[in-house]
Amino acid sequence: MNKFPTWKYLLILIVAAMGFIYALPNIYPPDPAIQISGTSAIYTPDEPLLKSVTKTLDELEIDYFGEELGEKSLLVRLAEVDDQMRARREIEEALGENHVVAVNLAPTTPDWLRAIGARSMNLGLDLAGGVHFLLEVDTQKVIEDTVASLELQLKREIRKNNLRGVLVRSGGNSLRITAKTSELRDSVLDIIREEMTELDVENSQEESLFIINATLTEQFIREKEDYAVNQNLTTLRNRVNEIGVAEPLVQRQGRNRIVVQLPGIQDSSRAKAILGKTANLQFRLEAETNTPVSRKERFEFRDEQEQRYFGGAELERNVLVYGKSVVNAQATFDPENSEPQVSITLDGDGASRMNRGTRDNIGRRMGVLFIEFKPKKIVTVDAEGNELVKIEQVADEKIISLATIRSALGKNFVITGLDSPEESSELALLLRSGALAAPMTYVEERTIGPSLGAENIALGVKSVQLGLALVLLFMLVYYRVFGFAANLALAFNLVLIVAVMSGIGATLTLPGIAGIVLTVGMAVDANVLIFSRIREELKNGVPNQTAIKAGFDRAFVTILDANLTTLIVAVILFAIGSGPVKGFAVTLSVGILTSMFTAILGTRAIINIIYGGRQVNKLWI
Repeated sequence: MNKFPTWKYLLILIVAAMGFIYALPNIYPPDPAIQISGTSAIYTPDEPLLKSVTKTLDELEIDYFGEELGEKSLLVRLAEVDDQMRARREIEEALGENHVVAVNLAPTTPDWLRAIGARSMNLGLDLAGGVHFLLEVDTQKVIEDTVASLELQLKREIRKNNLRGVLVRSGGNSLRITAKTSELRDSVLDIIREEMTELDVENSQEESLFIINATLTEQFIREKEDYAVNQNLTTLRNRVNEIGVAEPLVQRQGRNRIVVQLPGIQDSSRAKAILGKTANLQFRLEAETNTPVSRKERFEFRDEQEQRYFGGAELERNVLVYGKSVVNAQATFDPENSEPQVSITLDGDGASRMNRGTRDNIGRRMGVLFIEFKPKKIVTVDAEGNELVKIEQVADEKIISLATIRSALGKNFVITGLDSPEESSELALLLRSGALAAPMTYVEERTIGPSLGAENIALGVKSVQLGLALVLLFMLVYYRVFGFAANLALAFNLVLIVAVMSGIGATLTLPGIAGIVLTVGMAVDANVLIFSRIREELKNGVPNQTAIKAGFDRAFVTILDANLTTLIVAVILFAIGSGPVKGFAVTLSVGILTSMFTAILGTRAIINIIYGGRQVNKLWI
């Protein structure tokens, strides 16, 4: 009685070995580091960059080691965490605006552990530090674009109805329409009331002119602003998810601001570069020779044959399709010449607009205008001589493709004219994650160093150690040999929690550490139920081996019910919670599942080894 078959012992040994191996990376603390990459996807770091960075660190008398010159970034490890922020500021100043300098945590996990997929746990912003952005959405730009679109729409309707003697001008959030006769004014009013319900109109007269002031309604403005902020919010979340940031925080704050927190990750510079870009596409027809100056714009364009920049090309101001109509974008290669390209898929409205715009213009050229808002640092000096640093978004507009329309386009087509596979991949990522509805400016940018997180980690570990020590002492004193078995299973449980969380890529936060402490108590609680049942059986005169078997078997249902109800609550917390609540729920859920294995199967295996299959005169319980 009370003997496991060999396969059960082997199963427990295999799980224990896997647990120790996959928990092992957490004993190797990462090194503080500085990571430098380019703002462009085609940027490649080189030896002069490395020399410039090391020279700056030498001048600052900052100790460094382990320089790693990769394909897309340069990583330099530092001896002290406290030197990270100072090094970042000085290197950023020395290299200029074409580089992204970010603090990082460089892993020190041995190669053999990495080869089998073992990695340390991700740490939240409160433990590992990270980057905090506060961005402000330029909702006024959305309103101005909306008014400009309404202006073009109204002009088209005026031309369509042949209303000569009507002039339309936009300004702020309103349109000013002047008509030479009252009949013309009334006709325009009919168009506005039928086609543009988002406008409030007021009539006036100045000398011989009849004036209409059409202003966007307050409700429409608020809806448009909410749409812009929510669209940017969704886009930022998609971008963060695509670049693999662990447990990010992206949420709205106030009327038009968004908070982005990126906990310490292994590629923070790329995340910073992607978030700092506001990229969009516009598809426009090339302007013809006789197109009025007021209806065309000139943009930079590179001739693919000459491989050099020349005078640029002129496009019509009217936009056929905006980038927000892109529902999918994939980086591919042209099968004929193996050049990088991006395959585009439009939504229903975009496909319809593209078809209408191209079917009547076969033979003309259509340009793909790439608009990217890059952060630019502007330094000014106030009256007291203090430097004031402001980050503004500067538009970089260029034509990346100018091709002849051979047939009417629809839902699917490709964009060519890209410099490299990296550029096509980055453009596809920005388009696939969604277009930003409005430009954003950085109101606040803070890098939280890991020194504060180290203090939190130390306090959290101390709380786990103290709680564990008290539980171990109680179990050993009160339950003796059985308590010793429970303590071994409890230590095994902690190792499994760390291994599972590391394996699934979960993020440990301060609330997560609280979940571990709670799990310690819950794991022991299962053993207390089992041992109490064994004591009851012994008091009733049941033989020792039978009492052990009855204790484990009959307490199982109670333990399962208790843990199942707690697991349901943890799942609900994870589903409806956010941030710290999710961190607590993840740790608690993992702890419940591992404790069921260790408290029942693990503890019984140890007891079976000690007492099973032989005559036992007395149980030390």
